[in-house]
Parts: sequence; structure tokens; C-alpha cells
Amino acid sequence: MKMKLLAIDTATKIAGAAVLNESGVLAESWLNTGKTHSQKFLPMLEDMLTNSDITLGEIDCFAVTVGPGSFTGVRIGLATVKGFLQVVQKPAVSVVTLDALCRNLSERQGLICPMLDARKNEVYTALYRNEAGAITRIAPHRAMSPSQLLQELKLQNEKITFLGDGALVYREKFQDELGANAVFAEHTRNYLRPSEVAFIGWEKFQLGEIAGINDLKPLYLRLSEAEVKWAETHGGCGCDG
Repeated sequence: MKMKLLAIDTATKIAGAAVLNESGVLAESWLNTGKTHSQKFLPMLEDMLTNSDITLGEIDCFAVTVGPGSFTGVRIGLATVKGFLQVVQKPAVSVVTLDALCRNLSERQGLICPMLDARKNEVYTALYRNEAGAITRIAPHRAMSPSQLLQELKLQNEKITFLGDGALVYREKFQDELGANAVFAEHTRNYLRPSEVAFIGWEKFQLGEIAGINDLKPLYLRLSEAEVKWAETHGGCGCDG
């Protein structure tokens, strides 16, 4: 029987899941309804598995996005996968949302800059270079203001393809500052596909980059509002450690 991997993403505005085996994508489903993921994700996942005649017991590995993205959304995805791991005791892999998002442009050569709207006049972002289909991250995952990002990108002095909901929000600003060097992905490429999470998860599993239930941790990149308020009240940074 072929190995099956279940990928889950609730870290972004779209909640989605996909099942992958050696032959390719067996099932994929996602929602962009504006409803909270806690309301809609599990029923959607159950429907996808039922309609595909796949049971949870058939899943050999789980992949889950750990951020950056919605703090609540990240927690929902991690809690869901950790719950599954307690039941079926299978391995898991963590996937960064930005890494999966830039895979939407696997055929686009050159620099790729995914941006997720982090609100508060910030974006979650990183910078990648695609050479002959091999995508390599060349700048760290960060939360930063669009103005800060622009100052860094101007130094590249070459065309950069932007994608993600952050690119939709700040498109005019980046066009004004970068001119012809700012290229924007087609609208349908701006949302993370759960199948791309699955493909990255599959690659990491094959490389042995697996995690147990206690190893799956969120990648937030900045403090949550609750942590900021705690720090303001207690005079600390609100950070772990």
C-alpha cells in the first residue's frame, strides 16, 4: 500500500487540507469564506476524507503549517495535528507558510517575495531565488514594515515577483517605489495551496526531518497582542525564557 501524507493549513486566511501519495495529490480542499477556521475546518476535513474514501488510520505522516500567520489559526492547525498524533501515533513535519506560498511560482525564475498581511502596517515575508525550478530562501522569515522591506529590496536592482495577500494590500506602494522591477503574481497565485504544503511535507519526510508531538512549535515572528499587553503591564518583554 502506498504511503499517504495529510497536510493541514489553518495559519492563513484560507483553511485547507490535502492528501498526497507517491502518485500525486489524492484530495485537496480549502475554504475562503471569512468564517473562523475553528467553525469550518474540521467539517471540511472530514468531508474531504469521506469523499475520498480515506480514513485517518491510513495516514502515514502529517504536515502542518506552523506560521507565520494568524496566531489563532496556527494554534488550530497545531492542536488538530497533535490530536491526530495522539490517536494514530504517526510522525509529522512542520512547514513554514511562506515557504509553501512561494511554491505557487515554481515555474517563475528569479527573485520571489511572498508577503502575508500581518496587519499593524507589517507583513510576514522572506526572499527566495528560483533557479531552474530549485527555490532557495536567501533572506530570513521576518515580520517587518513594507517600508523597511522596500529599502532592502531596492538593493537587489532586479525584477522581483510578489505574491500573497500582503502583496495585494501593498501593491500600489511597491509599484511606486520599485517601478518595472515590481512584478505581481496572478490573483489565483496569492493564496497558499494545501497541496504545496503536502509536497514540502513529503520532501521533508523523505529527508528524515520529522517531528514528534512535542517538537511541533509555532513560528510567530512577533509577539501576540496578549503578550504585548502582558509586557506593558509587567514591564517585561513577554518572551519565553
